[in-house]
Amino acid sequence: MTVTILPDARWLHAIAATAFLSVSLPDAALKAQGLESPETVNRIVGSEVKQEEANATAEARNVNTAIDRTRENIGTVRKTSKLDKVEIVLLTDAARSEGGPPPVIQSKVKQHQDDIAELRREIEGNALLYNAIESRRVLAQDVLAVEFDDPGKIVIYAAAKPSD
Repeated sequence: MTVTILPDARWLHAIAATAFLSVSLPDAALKAQGLESPETVNRIVGSEVKQEEANATAEARNVNTAIDRTRENIGTVRKTSKLDKVEIVLLTDAARSEGGPPPVIQSKVKQHQDDIAELRREIEGNALLYNAIESRRVLAQDVLAVEFDDPGKIVIYAAAKPSD
């Protein structure tokens, strides 16, 4: 004698509902929020994100001071979950396409290269900071230093050009 086991009716209903939903919502992923609008970025990041362009030579003192503080700033980046303001300073003449940072900054980068590499990993692991730089199309590998100059504010120095 052969015993035939039929699936429970609840399973059939669940499978039918899943099939119906997957067919009726094919473009749901297309309606997901992107990082194109400033309002969306501010909602996702939860902070005001500003971007400015600067000359690396003019900012060399600020950048080098921030690079010297990289070791202590790594821990702060790791613990940061809320900021009022994120300021991204693009050092346009220090971008890879321009030959990289000027010698006065490049020497500091080489001196602290391991700390800077760790800082970049921490930024990639921090959703707030990663989404802030990603919204401006800045790669973590272009970040040279960060500075927490006021409570609730971070300045990110990046050797990059603005996206078009």
